[in-house]
Amino acid sequence: MATNKSVLSDSQQVQRAVALIELGARLQVLESETSLSYERLLRLYKEVAGKSPSKGQLPFSTDWFLTWQPNIHSSLFLNTYEYLSKVSALEDIDAVMKAYKLYTEQMAACDLEPLLSITRAWRLVKFVDNHMLAMTKCSKCGGHFVSEAYENSRHFECGLCSPPARAGKGAGSGGIQLH
Repeated sequence: MATNKSVLSDSQQVQRAVALIELGARLQVLESETSLSYERLLRLYKEVAGKSPSKGQLPFSTDWFLTWQPNIHSSLFLNTYEYLSKVSALEDIDAVMKAYKLYTEQMAACDLEPLLSITRAWRLVKFVDNHMLAMTKCSKCGGHFVSEAYENSRHFECGLCSPPARAGKGAGSGGIQLH
């Protein structure tokens, strides 16, 4: 008996995979977020990107998201993602892609290099979903920032209100300049 496979569903999966590849997603993200086979994703990746996908493990540490500049970028992305998740009927991965596009557009508008890749953005959402990271309200400015899962919000100060001593000092700091 032949399985009843929807051509429309297959097309949507291919479109999602292409969109992720165009955003720079790693193959592991495609495998996790589509129902396409590894072999098919590999062929699609090579066709869309014009090269083989990167090899190696995905970043797994939560530490990167808690360091000063990555935290600011991650917080901007995650606030956007959480807003889109609340006000739209998008599937999670579609909300990740849309929030990531908005994040990169905002970075370009500010003439800044995005520090967050689509793969890291996806991983960040997974960390929050698994209660490994959370959003905490800054006690000074009221903004919400990526933090340890059980951060005490009473005393939490974000990296914008309390930047590290050397923040923004180097010529190659590549991001937010403090005046």
